[in-house]
Amino acid sequence: MEFRFNCHPLFRQRIVRINNSLLPTGFTAPCRRTALDATAQISEIINFIGQLSAQAQGLSNPVTTSQKLRNSDHHIYLMFEPNEKHGLVVGILKVGHKSLYVFDQNGETVNVTAPCVLDFYVHESRQRGGLGRELFEHMLNEEKIQPQSLAIDRPSEKLLGFLQKHYGLYNKIPQMNNFVVYEGFFSSKQNGSDIDGRRMHITASPNTNLFGPTFTTVEDHRRSNSQT
Repeated sequence: MEFRFNCHPLFRQRIVRINNSLLPTGFTAPCRRTALDATAQISEIINFIGQLSAQAQGLSNPVTTSQKLRNSDHHIYLMFEPNEKHGLVVGILKVGHKSLYVFDQNGETVNVTAPCVLDFYVHESRQRGGLGRELFEHMLNEEKIQPQSLAIDRPSEKLLGFLQKHYGLYNKIPQMNNFVVYEGFFSSKQNGSDIDGRRMHITASPNTNLFGPTFTTVEDHRRSNSQT
């Protein structure tokens, strides 16, 4: 995607990381005016490519906007392609940590704070050229995480195929929400998630019907099992 302004000063590298400052990591400006112009340009890029991503996924509203990013601790990776004009922005990958309730391999609901893929898009004119893999690998290296430790928000069939092809991820742990997690997600050695030890045990007791499921710690659950 080409924009009305020159993107080259914003992209000192092929892939830049944007946080809620709406400025690329390491970006320096000689004056406040330059910084304000840069944030306005980054906002325009994010909003436009976020809309394209939503259209490609068949969503009525974009997952990614500059306003949403500004009000979060998430961050975005943008991929740039220089040329003799203004340059092209060809891909976006949005990631961040979220507190989720997910089923583990035993069907128990566990509260985790997990690294999540929230949006991923490469422009149609640049797909099937290895750019998606390059962008995803860059994110994994920067975040220092393994692909199986990620929770994927509402992945398209194309993204599921991408993860299976490049990372061998195909054994999903069934969930009741929009997130997809794979076998290996709960492995302490491979997973960068923070599991807080609370598990939601759903029983058929009258109390559950009246008051809903309750949270118990792993130790509480172990003691309960030892007494039966």
